[in-house]
Amino acid sequence: MKTNEVKTKRVHNLIIVDESGSMYVIRKQAFTGMNETLQTVRQMQKKYPDTEQRVTLLTFDTGHTTWHYDNTAANKTKDLSWKAYNPGGGTPLYDAIGKGISKVNAQIEEGDNVLVTIITDGEENSSDEWTLKMVRTLIEKLKKQNWTFTLIGTDNLDVETMAHSFAIDEHMEFCQDEAGTKAMFARERRSRERYNCCVEASMPMPVGRFFEEEEN
Repeated sequence: MKTNEVKTKRVHNLIIVDESGSMYVIRKQAFTGMNETLQTVRQMQKKYPDTEQRVTLLTFDTGHTTWHYDNTAANKTKDLSWKAYNPGGGTPLYDAIGKGISKVNAQIEEGDNVLVTIITDGEENSSDEWTLKMVRTLIEKLKKQNWTFTLIGTDNLDVETMAHSFAIDEHMEFCQDEAGTKAMFARERRSRERYNCCVEASMPMPVGRFFEEEEN
């Protein structure tokens, strides 16, 4: 039996946020920013009702990986509670990225779009399951399948070199203080909105220009 039903567009929002001890200095801003990002995803669901928004949000340190949302429909998400994000411990960055993208990869369907957002203020120092080579190989494969990867790091890191080591084309650096963190999340949300506009129009965002903004 033939059908003329059009396949629903779908965007998977995978958000991976460092919860290591050094993030404590911007705990409030990171917490607020994550909730504002969740709000943006819900807004995109309302703005483009024919595109299904899914959310997977995890935070990590050496002691735990917390799945705040796991392939959850945007309109089923709520803002995190204050106690849900309490930085401490080291930075198993490779493990967090590997676990996150592997989980989402097992949940997507052909033609789905995936936007991966990685936010950290430190380099890898404590992974025991994934290596850089393993993560990079998986990222290189998924970039050919409607996946967009972004790396956001603090200005104490060489974010560009770090991103390139992962084969990530889209990266942004921010100042690890209240104003810098707030501005970073605002810019990330505007970029997320442009990304969804491109998905709606079935047009890819230009590679390497995810965070670029036109000057007024």
